[in-house]
Amino acid sequence: MKKMIMTPGPTSVRENVRLARAKECTNPDLDGDFYEFYKTTCEKLGKIIGTTGDVRILSGEGILGLEAACATLTERGDRVLVVDNGIFGEGFGGFVDIYGGEAVYFKGDREQGIDTVALAEFLKKDSDFKYATIVHCDTPSGVLNPIDKICPLLKSYGILTVVDAVSSMGGEEIRADEWGIDICLGGSQKVLSAPPGLTFMNISEDVWKAVEKRKTPVAGFYCNLGIWRDYYEKKWFPYTMPISDIEGLDTAVDNLLSEDAPAKHRIYGEGFRRALIEGGLELYTRNSWSNTVSVVRMPEGVTFEDLSRELLANYNLMIAGAFGYLDGRVFRIGHMGEGCDRAKLIYVLDALEATLIKLGAGINKGMSRTFLEALK
Repeated sequence: MKKMIMTPGPTSVRENVRLARAKECTNPDLDGDFYEFYKTTCEKLGKIIGTTGDVRILSGEGILGLEAACATLTERGDRVLVVDNGIFGEGFGGFVDIYGGEAVYFKGDREQGIDTVALAEFLKKDSDFKYATIVHCDTPSGVLNPIDKICPLLKSYGILTVVDAVSSMGGEEIRADEWGIDICLGGSQKVLSAPPGLTFMNISEDVWKAVEKRKTPVAGFYCNLGIWRDYYEKKWFPYTMPISDIEGLDTAVDNLLSEDAPAKHRIYGEGFRRALIEGGLELYTRNSWSNTVSVVRMPEGVTFEDLSRELLANYNLMIAGAFGYLDGRVFRIGHMGEGCDRAKLIYVLDALEATLIKLGAGINKGMSRTFLEALK
């Protein structure tokens, strides 16, 4: 039996995606058909995040996209607002520092979504920022931030918005154009359920204007989004594209677009959380839950090492722990992409229930039954 991967990324990959990656390669630098294929795949990604503007696919996993956004927008001395209520939210500040910017943190409660009223009060006192960064779903904690309110608020002050949607894109509703998201970043290995290795993003006209107004060159080449502006008109990629990865991604995007993925993730996510709570487990966040990952506090007397080992040995089931301040305090189960599946989630709940009882945790039986009732 192969391992069942129920981590919050990388996720399992459907057979048609794996087969697409096995297609015969062309020369992507010289083949005009590939430029059309790449452009079409970008436009499909635009549908997922609600933009009719420019979208680009870069060769490198999601972190490349985060760094490229900061590298492209940051000049020495630029003040950047880092909206921080999680490990990845805080981590954006490191990229700002690398490229000589001044990171100013708006810190929120790490057990709930950003308080937009408090953010509005903060901006009334200080709004002198070139751009702001915000994480949609901060995967280590499972908190989901209200970017539909945060980004329009930031744009009302003329602040560019950079959103890390790596763990939410495809599983949560995103309307980049309507909400004023200048750069919305995704990754292939999460909800899209393609192999790791690609990042993609929209790039607004305001970003292109900011690139043109730079007084100094971007520090680096691979992280410079400016080199991507006219690739299609010039039929020139900045570097050789990973054609097999993009073939797989295109098929994965088609898989996602064939259904109402955000609605499906909401229904399954809500049902899964209800099953966990009625089973006697405690979610890490008090509210603002993501529909792509559930983060659960470790029951008293149970370690993640024991839980993970038992699940893998007895059920071939792989779940995730956490890191940083959450190391050893929580376990994480992804219900994103290929993991957002009725049969898989029933299996997970049954395996989790049996294992926790075996390890001495005081939980209530019948979690999978609760999940099924929630779906009715």
